[in-house]
Amino acid sequence: MPLKLTKRGNSDNWYIRGTVRGQSVFESTGTCDREIAEAIRIKTEGRLLNESVHGKRALITFEEATESYIASGGSERFLIKVSPKTGKVSGIAAHFRGKLLKELTQSDLDAAARILFPSASPETRNRQCYTPFIAVWNHAASNQWAEVRQWKRPRKVKGTNVVRLKTRAGTKPTTYDRAAQFVAAMSPAPAQLMTALFYTGMRPIELFTLEASEVNVPGRWITLDASKTGEPRGVPIHEFLVPLFEALLGRGGILFRTHKGEPYPPTEEFGGQISSAVTGARNRLKKRGITITDISPYTGRHTVSTQLVVNGIHPYIKDQILGHAADDMSRHYTHVPQQPLIEAINTLPVPQLWRDQEWWTDPVYWSRRLVKWGRAASFGSRISA
Repeated sequence: MPLKLTKRGNSDNWYIRGTVRGQSVFESTGTCDREIAEAIRIKTEGRLLNESVHGKRALITFEEATESYIASGGSERFLIKVSPKTGKVSGIAAHFRGKLLKELTQSDLDAAARILFPSASPETRNRQCYTPFIAVWNHAASNQWAEVRQWKRPRKVKGTNVVRLKTRAGTKPTTYDRAAQFVAAMSPAPAQLMTALFYTGMRPIELFTLEASEVNVPGRWITLDASKTGEPRGVPIHEFLVPLFEALLGRGGILFRTHKGEPYPPTEEFGGQISSAVTGARNRLKKRGITITDISPYTGRHTVSTQLVVNGIHPYIKDQILGHAADDMSRHYTHVPQQPLIEAINTLPVPQLWRDQEWWTDPVYWSRRLVKWGRAASFGSRISA
């Protein structure tokens, strides 16, 4: 029998009941509006009829495959992004809105990468567009909604004559004097985060999720139970960071937070507050005639690595600090402070400008303040609630 609208029990919503070509249906429309429910009924009946004739593979859209992929545990990163201000949905799934899987071609994928990431390098397009797209496609293929296909990824340009017009910020080290100048132009909360990055060598995502229980200030040691490599590891604390960690430990929980008291998003892609803070620092320095556009959260890790080499630290010690080297000893004793690593991290220089930042007097208090725009204002007068 054809599908009909019906009511059920005490629910105000309309339900669809009936049979389409031998397939029984009884499901809620999710609405109490008769007109909307009727539109859903018609659409559902048409879809089921088409599926029975042409097969489900012919009717699955990329959006539907994406929703199924995410529901099964896949990451929505780069696929779906919702603006907190406007509610607008963007991302790869939104780009292919309404497109059936059977209609998608290699040229469609290549065009999406160019449109969504117009100024990105081939490596970035591969990571942020091709990889998530192919993950959804493979999920669809495993459900027999699409055919198995070998998608071509962008080729990385090779050769000694290749000229890169733009270098991504955070891919190279900087000097500590230059880093101090940049951090001094930031509001206290992101400045504290960047300071810790430049004096631990930790990955930004490790610091974003660092909790009070993982920090042993008296032992000058941080214990990470899980890292990017999957190995637990210990990180030495530079003496310069001790007052900062002591203050943040008093607050407890996630140590580094935005000026609103919220944790930074645990992602390798720097959006939201930290991205705005970096842009703000660049703009403030530019107004003073200083151009620094190559410093980002990852610059700290590259700078620590390079400076330790310059300071004559043994490569194995350096690799242990950065989490590149793991042996049976370091795996089993990640909670035990290792003096050679602590001594090595303390060779990193501390410019006086960094020491002079007013937020050192009370890191938690100042972390709730923002820098005001202005050229001649002193640090204290440039802070507002």
